[in-house]
Amino acid sequence: VVLKRLYTSKMHRPPLPVSSIAQFLKGKEEQIAVIVGTVTDDVRVHSIPKMRICALRFTESARARIVAAGGECLTFDQLALIAPKGSNCLLLKGRESAREAVKHFGTPGSPNSHAKPYVRSKGRKFEKARGRRQSRGFKV
Repeated sequence: VVLKRLYTSKMHRPPLPVSSIAQFLKGKEEQIAVIVGTVTDDVRVHSIPKMRICALRFTESARARIVAAGGECLTFDQLALIAPKGSNCLLLKGRESAREAVKHFGTPGSPNSHAKPYVRSKGRKFEKARGRRQSRGFKV
């Protein structure tokens, strides 16, 4: 399964913050979190628990915080020596729908569609006139 994820494009290897990993490992502290992607820092969380994480990349601040908490940052070749069959490992993945491009999927302007239009500015003249407001002729 890990090999399949290693072959995927960057879009299918979304980053995962340290706070989410801590949430997933709650009650499973002895397991190793395996992320085929980047582990990022989360400044909104003040303290993180001790955890063992294996990932493709770690941001500098995320690595520093994990090590400071007494945790371990592993590479995939280190993981292969520790758990060759993947036992006691938890395979995690970030949200693919968190990308900015996903907000634009769909038809902007159609009723009940919350798709975000590609607009130059957010001013009065840009996609806020006729058909958008009752005060400007009609509203769709």
